[in-house]
Amino acid sequence: MIDIAGVTKKYGTVAVVDDVDLLIPAGGITSIIGANGAGKSTLISMVSRLLTTETGTITVDGHDIAATRSGELARRLAILRQENHLAARLTVRDLVAFGRYPHSRGRLTTVDREHIDRAMDYLDLGDFTDRYLDELSGGQRQRAFVAMVLCQDTDYVLLDEPLNNLDMRHAVAMMRILRRAADELGKTVVMVVHDINFASTYSDHIVAMKDGRVVHQGPPSVVIHAEPLRDIFGIDVTVHEIDGHRIGVYYS
Repeated sequence: MIDIAGVTKKYGTVAVVDDVDLLIPAGGITSIIGANGAGKSTLISMVSRLLTTETGTITVDGHDIAATRSGELARRLAILRQENHLAARLTVRDLVAFGRYPHSRGRLTTVDREHIDRAMDYLDLGDFTDRYLDELSGGQRQRAFVAMVLCQDTDYVLLDEPLNNLDMRHAVAMMRILRRAADELGKTVVMVVHDINFASTYSDHIVAMKDGRVVHQGPPSVVIHAEPLRDIFGIDVTVHEIDGHRIGVYYS
């Protein structure tokens, strides 16, 4: 479980995350939704300790992240940031192997190589093993970065907009992979996502943010309704039940 208690982050005088209290359950997929500037990416970056908090505490399974050694935290929690820039020219396999660094410190063992192969198979990257990242499409690179995160083999996987650069077919494929990772590998997946219908269809829990605060949370059956969505996004959304999933339709 991730316990966020009284967490605030300011830039100047503006609180981009404002006194947030939140429990993210262990297991399954939790999606964080909200308009641009709601504080979603800032919150997930503080959970992963990429950003420091101004006030409050964050614990992961009872471990205060501010007091946890970096190596230990990296074995518990992995993050894929929204923007990933690498100066080095790497192959897909080289990139995925970075996920083992908290365990191997760069000296790969047989176990590490098994994790690398498994992660690449999971993301269907076998045909791209020796391809350089700059030779891939945006969607293929995104899959390689997700494979790196899964290769880290942490209980908690944090993903900041993992559907970036993915067309509809590949976005669906990515969500199915993340759903499998939660169900088959026992991962707790916490992701920032803009598409409310992906959040509704694949998530167990949804956290909605607005102006730096958590304004709604619960299963899709609770959050994906016209009134909460109007409160979150400021537009009218018509919600339909399709194959057991709540799907929002919105127009300009």
